[in-house]
Amino acid sequence: MELTDAQWERVRVHFPEENLPDIRPGRKPVPTREVLDAVLWILNTGARWRHLPQYFPNYKTVHRRFQDWCKKEVLRNVLCSLANELRQHGKIKTDECYIDGTFSSAKGGGKEIGPTRRGKGVKIMAIVNRDGLPLSVATCAANHHEVTCVQLSFDFYMLEVKPEHLIGDKAYDSDQLDKELEDQGVEMIAPHRKNRKPENKTQDGRALRRYKRRWMVERFFAWLHWQRRVITRFEYYPANFLGFVQLASILIYLKQF
Repeated sequence: MELTDAQWERVRVHFPEENLPDIRPGRKPVPTREVLDAVLWILNTGARWRHLPQYFPNYKTVHRRFQDWCKKEVLRNVLCSLANELRQHGKIKTDECYIDGTFSSAKGGGKEIGPTRRGKGVKIMAIVNRDGLPLSVATCAANHHEVTCVQLSFDFYMLEVKPEHLIGDKAYDSDQLDKELEDQGVEMIAPHRKNRKPENKTQDGRALRRYKRRWMVERFFAWLHWQRRVITRFEYYPANFLGFVQLASILIYLKQF
């Protein structure tokens, strides 16, 4: 998978070229576009770095540059730029958004990996709008309850304007969460759990009609899992895995232009 010339021109300003003195002996820096195309191949195939085909730059160079992008939050800056550009063109609305998480197994070791009934892994949290476009993507250990990951999702929110209504499943039925989001101007809409007493119910039936469209966030995860590298986490550092999730989201955004 490679970016088209038009797609590359849209994002190239965010990707720094590697500059080395001309008097330095040895090979010249590899162009950033070649490195990005190699990373996209890894993202799409899920292969190991050392299995990168020979027509790409050396896998050690590609891996090093990718880690540098993750460390400097280059991919997050690209996502925020694309999201705000679409919003300025009226293609992103935030009146109704959806939140959920999906599990990715972790076959090896690494930081911020948690045990669950499905095995050890990580959780990908996402907030999407009514068109299924990601407004936030974040990762955390899989043993964290999704209610505790809502604020983490907003820490990675890409727009200045927060959603008016945030729709989630029964896992987000929490009076404390409702109060915290209400203070931020966000209405949390989630079906009540079975163990909630009738006198303690807080959700309005009319507002819950929006829950029927929550499949938008499931569709986003389906799009995300077309990229095999995010189905299973192989990266030791969580920032590198988040980088792949962000890069997959960038591809979704580029198709909107």
